[in-house]
Amino acid sequence: MSLNCFSQATTSQKISGTIQNDQTLLPISNVNVINLNKSRGTNTNEKGFFEIEATVNDTLHVSYIGFQSIKIRVTNDWIKNKTTKIQMTEKAIALEEVIIMPYNLTGYLEVDSKLIPSRENYRYSISGLQQGYEAGEYSPNAFNRVMGSIFNPADMLYNFFGKKPRELKRLKEMKKDNNVKTLLESKYDREMVSVLLGIDKNEIAEILERCNYSEAFVKEANDLQIMDAISQCYEQYKVLKKN
Repeated sequence: MSLNCFSQATTSQKISGTIQNDQTLLPISNVNVINLNKSRGTNTNEKGFFEIEATVNDTLHVSYIGFQSIKIRVTNDWIKNKTTKIQMTEKAIALEEVIIMPYNLTGYLEVDSKLIPSRENYRYSISGLQQGYEAGEYSPNAFNRVMGSIFNPADMLYNFFGKKPRELKRLKEMKKDNNVKTLLESKYDREMVSVLLGIDKNEIAEILERCNYSEAFVKEANDLQIMDAISQCYEQYKVLKKN
């Protein structure tokens, strides 16, 4: 008896698309398009056009400031036709009330230094650079906090790092793509990081706090710095757990 078997290999191809405003049908430039499965990204040009490498069932994350972000599954029809049109919807943004708390300073340094609250913010400086850098794993108690998480099933890091190895590996792959790095350097909304890790934006702050990053860093860092911080903490966690 003989049996003939045939298999079809799934290979990546270049697909394209045009992104439009669903109300005006005008093209939207500089839209961020990232293939979450391939860890690759690109942007639309002035005509709203983009090209990206993908295979069937890959998920593309499309985002732009002022518009609702969307996820799109790559279908057989898209692969066959090579191109498609995508429409994005503008967000309805409501401005929140901002309360400014003034400090009544006296002019005496010893008194005023106590009136203004200080934040715990571990940073180190490099000669010749104006910007200070977050200490993270080099700050006091960083080793003990990550070490304590390894043996505590109720700990946030224990559950997060244990259940997200694939997603955390994806963060590392993302850094190899220059388009993605450039995109994350200009973003501060944590949306892409939360999508890649499959967690809520609010959980990112808790993860970084457990990794000993300061509140100031969590609020001020761009998405690339946030991604690097989580990746570094995960690498430290793996090394300590292995040993």
